[in-house]
Amino acid sequence: MSVSASEGVGGAGRPRGVSRRGVLTRAAAVGVGIVGAGSLAACAFDGGSTDPVSTGPVTVPVDKVPVGGATIVGAVVVSQPTAGQFKAFSAICTHEQCLVSRVQGNVVQCPCHLSTFSITDGSVQGGPAPRPLHPRDVTVDGTTLTVT
Repeated sequence: MSVSASEGVGGAGRPRGVSRRGVLTRAAAVGVGIVGAGSLAACAFDGGSTDPVSTGPVTVPVDKVPVGGATIVGAVVVSQPTAGQFKAFSAICTHEQCLVSRVQGNVVQCPCHLSTFSITDGSVQGGPAPRPLHPRDVTVDGTTLTVT
């Protein structure tokens, strides 16, 4: 008696095994499920109107934010594009939600895929980031900046 690969192993009195095709089909289905779940997780933050990380107020001394530059404090970027004008943004890159970590001149850089953002308005200057950094509110009280 001959058994084809599509019928699996087995014979009279023995339980049938799973065919090679069945194993491959099931493995492919599981793989698609895993990829699909990963895609859904990646879409959980679409860079819309909400910041993916909720942070409480952050305070920064005014003298720590250079004119024409920025300072990164935790999950926020605080900039001073011109003297006395302060801006704040989420420090979370809109590409894959890495924390930006470097300020070079008038741009902020993400270490993960090298997206760069303007210190003036958070706009994308280069790299794969699809949207600007999320703006945050910043208030000045004497020599202290508070970002909410």
